[in-house]
Amino acid sequence: MKQVQVKSITPKEAWNLVQKDPRAVLIDIRSNMEFLFIGHPKGAINVAWIDEPDWKINPHFAAEVRKVMLGGVSSVADHASAPVILICRSGKRSLEAGELLVKEGFTEVYNVLEGFEGDLDENHRRGTLGGWRYHQLPWEQC
Repeated sequence: MKQVQVKSITPKEAWNLVQKDPRAVLIDIRSNMEFLFIGHPKGAINVAWIDEPDWKINPHFAAEVRKVMLGGVSSVADHASAPVILICRSGKRSLEAGELLVKEGFTEVYNVLEGFEGDLDENHRRGTLGGWRYHQLPWEQC
């Protein structure tokens, strides 16, 4: 049996996948406040990996993602699950969250490299080196 792993893709590749495959779901795993006030990819669904008030890993994360994914679609023998595309601020938390989903039986999990805001630059600012917004992909803000 082939070992399933999280696939890392660029923000542009993630947007293309969402456009190409109507089953694909883009899940923003940042905290609710990050999602609402910093902004998020257009059409993304927020399922927080770590959130306030205690800033601990969400023990129900996989179950919440499964609910989002068409009522619990996962993998069945030779039928692959719908693509789950995870994004966070810089691509680090989403990789960790994706690894959990793979352990929980998801077979097509993607991590968005650079995340929504990208890494810090020399002035300790985000958004100048990479990320969803940097690449001018569709996003919205509350």
